[in-house]
Amino acid sequence: MQMLRFILLGSLAMASLAVEAATPTVKTFGLGDVELLDSPFKQAMERNAEYLLSLDADRLLHNTRKYAGLKPKGELYGGWESQGIAGHTLGHYLTALSQQYASTHDPRFKKRLDYIIGEMAEAQRAYGDGYIGALPELELKTMRGFKQGNVEVKDAFTFKDGAWVPWYTQHKVLAGLRDAWTLGESAQAKDVTLKLANWVDDITAGLTPEQQQTMLQVEHGGMREVLFDIYGLTKDERYLKTAQRFEHRAILDPLLAGRDELPGKHANTQIPKVIGAARGYEVANQSEGRPIAENFWKTVVHNHSWAIGGNSDGEFFFSPNSASEHLSAATAETCNTYNMLRLTERLFGWQPQVEYADFEERALYNHILASQEPKQGMFTYFMSLKPGHFKTYSTPHDSFWCCVGSGMENHSKYGAAIYFHAADALYVNLFIPSVLHWKERGLELQQTTLYPNDNRTSLTVKQAPTAPLSLRVRVPAWASGNATLTLNGKAVAVEAKPGSYATVQREWKKGDVIEVAIPTSVRTEPLHGSNDRFAFVYGPVVLAGDLGPAPAGPTVPYAKEQQANLKAESIEVPALAGNPQQLAASLRRVAGDTLAFKLTTSQPRKEVTLRPFHEIDYDRYTVYWKTTPAKQATAGE
Repeated sequence: MQMLRFILLGSLAMASLAVEAATPTVKTFGLGDVELLDSPFKQAMERNAEYLLSLDADRLLHNTRKYAGLKPKGELYGGWESQGIAGHTLGHYLTALSQQYASTHDPRFKKRLDYIIGEMAEAQRAYGDGYIGALPELELKTMRGFKQGNVEVKDAFTFKDGAWVPWYTQHKVLAGLRDAWTLGESAQAKDVTLKLANWVDDITAGLTPEQQQTMLQVEHGGMREVLFDIYGLTKDERYLKTAQRFEHRAILDPLLAGRDELPGKHANTQIPKVIGAARGYEVANQSEGRPIAENFWKTVVHNHSWAIGGNSDGEFFFSPNSASEHLSAATAETCNTYNMLRLTERLFGWQPQVEYADFEERALYNHILASQEPKQGMFTYFMSLKPGHFKTYSTPHDSFWCCVGSGMENHSKYGAAIYFHAADALYVNLFIPSVLHWKERGLELQQTTLYPNDNRTSLTVKQAPTAPLSLRVRVPAWASGNATLTLNGKAVAVEAKPGSYATVQREWKKGDVIEVAIPTSVRTEPLHGSNDRFAFVYGPVVLAGDLGPAPAGPTVPYAKEQQANLKAESIEVPALAGNPQQLAASLRRVAGDTLAFKLTTSQPRKEVTLRPFHEIDYDRYTVYWKTTPAKQATAGE
């Protein structure tokens, strides 16, 4: 085997490209192998499915046909679909349809998918050079100019002539086509995908290393990742070479060296670059991809993330110690968490650690599930953490922000990370009601739980595997004590300390039932760099203070523009007095099946209900509380 050799001072020196893949330690299951049972996740998936079917494919295809010289069949949608980034939603939509079909095999999604691919194939023929998309004339002209070496940059989002992130948009289209091919089972999508990938190669093949790096100064989405994916599917070295042209050394080199140079950088521009490095490690055994991905993940999760699992303020990373200055209405762009979860699942595959699964759970509950509006299935862009503020959701037809596109994907793949497997072991990472069908091992496992409202989950063998198997159940690091396990009603002597996997290995029988109980209590988590701000957390869920209904208005709860309510006034949040841990211990859980606690504030003295953040949809809230020492608060009263 000949390995790729890298010159890390600037550009990449290409060697022979006969490479092997790095085999993950564990793998996830196909979306069709995991059936969701009733839970907030299944309900969110069903709402999202209804929204996907409510959209008009011909309206999403408007610019695809128009710019190819074909007559549009539907009116153009509004919002971002009527701007220079037009077409990005079509790519996300293809992925969401493909994931929904792979998860449920509902023929309605397959029919919609096949129609769109047929229309895109017709437009691709009309363009004549392999290109397909919905880019306006300026953006497409800029991209075609790369073939002549015309690469001039204005800023991180536009080229000199004003073209707005054309590679970002094309990534969404190419990724959607890939998913229609691999998940949506569309043979025609394979042909359209490869022709577009060939076009990408054609317009970038003549760029010098210096021109490549200049081009990559403008946000370009996950182009490297998707091209690595296509290489992995085809083993055609052409796509491996093309993928390497999207290797942005200015970002990757500091990460490889273990340096945190993220403050001041646009957050979601960088995460896909790291996923691309991770894919290079996976499909082409490019060894540097692993430390880059691991260093980035640790840096972002430990130093740049909010309690809900999201990151950024106004879309940018900032110095961790200044977090209290960034509790704005523009925190936690939802796309960032979408991408961080995709990265997390890859890292878990390399090294199955509880820490990765804990983050997956935190971000899934407190950001992704919390980002969906429950009436129409709309989406947040920013997840406001400004005390006393509220959530803003998209409109059905006049927003189409980036987070609407990634949101369509988020809620169509909840089964992706519940279970992982090695050859002889099953990892239970998330406690979500579901049925796993592990066909290769002959196992059917049903998980029943009211988690996190209840701290127990039940795993029932509906069909026994054909050989002995290790069942490894995550004991979260946040657990307040060792988990307890029973097998068919009898206690199992197994190590189950927080931050580990409780493992039961045996020859399983139909009807076997494993019951798992995880000690859970309220705890507090301080805000980075702050001595007086903290969040309440119960198990995996952040508890937010419910401060009453948000103000009714033309942009509440739905807004065409994602910035619509950034300057809306917030209400004053009651202060707390005393030690955070003592305050947590003083909370009183509300009787009943709901998960809620009562908190008594000090200034003014009143009772506030704390509820899971993902259940607060239309009310004002606070996630981070400010506290003062008890004596100081008393003196000021």
